[in-house]
Amino acid sequence: MSTLSRFDEPIEAIASYVDSYSLLDKNEAYQTARYCLMDSFGCAILAHNFTECIKLLGPVVPGTIVPNGCRVPGSNYILDPITGAFNIGSLIRWLDFNDTWLAAEWGHPSDNLGGILAVADYLSNIAAGEGKEPLLIEDILTSMIKAHEIQGVLALENSFNRVGLDHVLLVKVATTAVVSKMIGCKKDQMLNAISNAWIDGQALRTYRHAPNTGSRKSWAAGDATARGVQLAFMAKKGEMGYPSALSAKTWGFYDVLFKGQSLKLSRAFDSYVMENVLFKVAFPAEFHAQTAVECAIRLHPLVKDKLNDIEKIEITTHESALRIIDKKGPLKNPADRDHCIQYMTAIGLIFGKLTADHYEDEVASDPRIDKLRDKMHCLENKQYSKDYLDPDKRSIANAVQVFFKDGSKTDKVEVEYPLGHRHRRREAIPALKEKFENNIGTQFSGKQKEQIISLFDNADKLSALPVNQFMDLFIINAKSNS
Repeated sequence: MSTLSRFDEPIEAIASYVDSYSLLDKNEAYQTARYCLMDSFGCAILAHNFTECIKLLGPVVPGTIVPNGCRVPGSNYILDPITGAFNIGSLIRWLDFNDTWLAAEWGHPSDNLGGILAVADYLSNIAAGEGKEPLLIEDILTSMIKAHEIQGVLALENSFNRVGLDHVLLVKVATTAVVSKMIGCKKDQMLNAISNAWIDGQALRTYRHAPNTGSRKSWAAGDATARGVQLAFMAKKGEMGYPSALSAKTWGFYDVLFKGQSLKLSRAFDSYVMENVLFKVAFPAEFHAQTAVECAIRLHPLVKDKLNDIEKIEITTHESALRIIDKKGPLKNPADRDHCIQYMTAIGLIFGKLTADHYEDEVASDPRIDKLRDKMHCLENKQYSKDYLDPDKRSIANAVQVFFKDGSKTDKVEVEYPLGHRHRRREAIPALKEKFENNIGTQFSGKQKEQIISLFDNADKLSALPVNQFMDLFIINAKSNS
């Protein structure tokens, strides 16, 4: 279908932004995107240490060979770009350790990197084989900034979780848009592809909440970004679109899935989201609980030897945290535990740190954890909830105070902005680099590790590097200590 029928305004706005908006003067956005690329790769490499993740990797049909296929960081797989997007997206998201965006809707914009990177490597391998110029990392960064912006701006005032839909629908929409541009779609083809992304039906949040919390929440974004790649390639072949995919009476997205509401675009697409994105620097905690864990870790020296003397623990938080991570009762698996503010706070108080391993069964069987959870009370601070949605603040505040049986108590420790927030960016970058080096070190060593780390220390060299050469660095069978 052509654009003779005008598409719904949000679809038009997304396509116009991706098709023609210039980011040439957005230096802060590009700088942040380089950190985001670094951090996402570190998260992906760390995920290779977890069996439940790596069992999902590889081709759908074992033994499939894809000429000029994309590579999967930390492996020797060569896959078609759709399957590659699923693999890379799942790796990045698996440990809930990549970047985050919080507003009326939540999400992780770097999830789109699964599709962006898979397609970029595929296109670059074809180009190199034909003696043409491959894509550069600079092109990756541009696509990342635009995907972040689409996902994040749509999340500002549109709460999909309140109607039971999962935020990965925004990954699908954003990936579809930017990948369409990457593979050479004209604007009318981009419109077609984006409209199909909205029509898909969308994932439910079932797998994020009791009694069904499960590992799908770790691969849902990989699935969404892969679907975005598929829809883009279909549009490039001429598949039709649907101009009123959102607004069609009775059958459109608004009436079927959004309770008759229309999408709100509260600001024009630019580079706001990448510039303000949140990094998970210190620990893999669901972001609404990041500052609670910081508080707990600060209190650790004061309570670690007095755990049996604790009468109660008060966690003062914001409305969104109460809605999605305030959990009582048994926690069935790591997916349940890493979305429980009480569990994460207990780990911080007991151990003085929080790592991905703390969500596994071996640690969770420690009886001290549930004993502390039973003593916790979560309370809303209305100002925290207000500041969470304030576009000039976007705080994610929490406070923790411990009360003892003898009547004594700790100070109420409050953290308004987590370490990965824009307001603490300068403080966070050294720790973000250290996180990356540690994560890379779990799979790579010697010259290969040094080459990877040094590349991210040279912004100009990184941006100018062909994508296929960049991906060469992360092939696991090239690991060498020499």
